[in-house]
Amino acid sequence: MTIETKKSVFVELGKFLSQFSETANTRNESVLGNDLFFDDFIKLIQLSQSHNGWYTPEQVYFAIKSWADALTEQNIDKWLSQYTAEFAQNDKKEKNVALILAGNIPLVGFHDFLSVLITGNKALIKTSSNDQHLLPFLAKYLIFVDESLKDKITFVEGKLENFDTVIATGSNNTARYFEYYFKEKPSIIRKNRNSVAVLNGNETVEDLQALGEDIFRYFGLGCRNVSKLFVPKGYSFVAFFEAIFKYQDVIHYEKYANNYDYNKAVFLMSNFKLLDNGFLTLKEDPSYASPISSVFYEFYENIEDLKTRLEADAEQIQCIVSNDLIQNSIPFGQTQNPQLWDYADNVDTITFLLTTK
Repeated sequence: MTIETKKSVFVELGKFLSQFSETANTRNESVLGNDLFFDDFIKLIQLSQSHNGWYTPEQVYFAIKSWADALTEQNIDKWLSQYTAEFAQNDKKEKNVALILAGNIPLVGFHDFLSVLITGNKALIKTSSNDQHLLPFLAKYLIFVDESLKDKITFVEGKLENFDTVIATGSNNTARYFEYYFKEKPSIIRKNRNSVAVLNGNETVEDLQALGEDIFRYFGLGCRNVSKLFVPKGYSFVAFFEAIFKYQDVIHYEKYANNYDYNKAVFLMSNFKLLDNGFLTLKEDPSYASPISSVFYEFYENIEDLKTRLEADAEQIQCIVSNDLIQNSIPFGQTQNPQLWDYADNVDTITFLLTTK
């Protein structure tokens, strides 16, 4: 497959995904394979919550739309244009790339899957037990569009064997296992990371409402979800709580409500001081990783000192959200809309796949 053929296959997938949304699933007769895949994909979306209680239709549709928006010809061209030299110098030797995927949010491993195939390699995929259905379905669609991909995609249930390189995502604990087990192979090993927001008190209602999207999307399970707030000393959370009230329905999801009740009880039994609005607790804590239904916060006195702190803790942080208070920060409400060129942990997967021997 030429690079142009590879691009066109994923553009076609983007067109397929663009037919599905929470408000309406609209069949576009010009899209390939609808007679085979359209109705079955709707059924899979509706069944996703039975496979994983966190995968509500709303969250799955959001993930699908994110990928539909990303997989356009313009976006893919922009993404890959920065690697012209690497593609030209690539020795064309096909590598077997083992992918060990997470399952915290729907299709969380799709970018790695896409990167392996777009660079002309084979993907040996071990899905998470929490996300075993969506990616295999999309893989079948890709194979329908281009049958040559059948030999490029393998889903592995048992032990991973006969691979050249590894991309593995897991917790800090599993990462230590991965690093030992795959020490003889070139690898990208991803660990726990969390995202933070830096406020200065001048945020608008719209800013804070958008911050709620960064907190509550996917119930806060993603590494790009904001789990920690940095606020100036003396900051009042009244405006914050008023702005995020629009997300109150999150408490009606049983799994989220159970976490809210449990974590709140643990905090209170430990005599921690909490701010609470009935569906989210705020706890002053120096850590970055807050439990589901809670966000940690910390006061700062000097923004320059905070910048130094964030730079020192960069390996623990996935995204920083602010109104340009921090260089290269992300606007409020955009953490779960990464571009193709926004790499997890800032590790360039395409360069790794094209230059690793």
